[in-house]
Amino acid sequence: MKAAVLHGKEDLRYEDWPVPEPKDDEVLVKVRAAGICGSDIPRVLGDGAHYYPIILGHEFSGEVVAVGPNAQRIAVGTRVAGVPLIPCHECVDCLLGQYSQCKHYTFIGSRIQGAFAEYVALPERNVVPFDDNVSFEQGALFEPATIGLHGLECVRFRGAADVAILGGGTIGLFTAQWAKIYGARRVFVFDIDDDRLALGRKLGVEHTFNTMSPGFKEQAVAATAGRGFGYVFETAGVDITMKLAFELAGNKAKICFIGTPTKELVFDPKLFEQMNRKEFTLTGSWMSYSAPFPGKEWELTAHFFNTGQLKYDEGMVFRRFPLSRAAEAFALYKVPGVVKGKIILVNE
Repeated sequence: MKAAVLHGKEDLRYEDWPVPEPKDDEVLVKVRAAGICGSDIPRVLGDGAHYYPIILGHEFSGEVVAVGPNAQRIAVGTRVAGVPLIPCHECVDCLLGQYSQCKHYTFIGSRIQGAFAEYVALPERNVVPFDDNVSFEQGALFEPATIGLHGLECVRFRGAADVAILGGGTIGLFTAQWAKIYGARRVFVFDIDDDRLALGRKLGVEHTFNTMSPGFKEQAVAATAGRGFGYVFETAGVDITMKLAFELAGNKAKICFIGTPTKELVFDPKLFEQMNRKEFTLTGSWMSYSAPFPGKEWELTAHFFNTGQLKYDEGMVFRRFPLSRAAEAFALYKVPGVVKGKIILVNE
């Protein structure tokens, strides 16, 4: 088969690679679409890969074309989304259903060969079927969609309150949609890009604020009658929005940091004191799994994509590239701000 194989920093080659054979309870998936995740970028453009050569890619969908001798649940021809985490299923965290905290896991597309290829083999339990009315591009967005829902689960979201989503990227816009599906009073999205904010409104978000505009914080809080937000989900992982979460939170609010910071984060005492004064709850969110594996996050993503309540819009995808041009796609990330939305690699 052909694959985009990473041999070193900025050394991504489209070349021949052996087709994997499904073992035991595994299935072989013909990859139809695979998304570039933010975590893939430092692996290609920096030194973030675990080893070389490696095939990246963990946001993907395709068709099952072969099954191992003990795979009995998924039939050949089934359209599926890939579940990249492979936990050990034996440690204390796994037995408690806390698969994201497994210390003995492996991961498709970072620790083992992934989906920037024509075929990928993975355990049968690591694929989620979806209906024919769901496109393969949507299937490649299952993983970021589940991350948004997992954030809601981490704060035991109950709706009936105003919700602030900080960051209008793919995960942020899915988090906004989940908040609406779960009964949010109103959803507000904050971002620096007017195009992303417009897409949010198209997806049903009631209010959007450009954080580069003067007075946006005062306007947003005023829209809540001065109470602030009952739930705040930070999805960008940057200094400004992580601090903004403390400012926008209302009394007794729940804040979830979904975004992963990459730089030192410093709170001055006055800002950090907001957690004391407002008595809000702050938690993090990591990946997207629960029991029974892979969890309700994946089951509900399939369901609500199937019903159309979880919306997909063409604006979510910035560019599409054939897999053979994967290196060209990654080169776009060298200039900050060029890529707005998801880049999808498709097999020709």
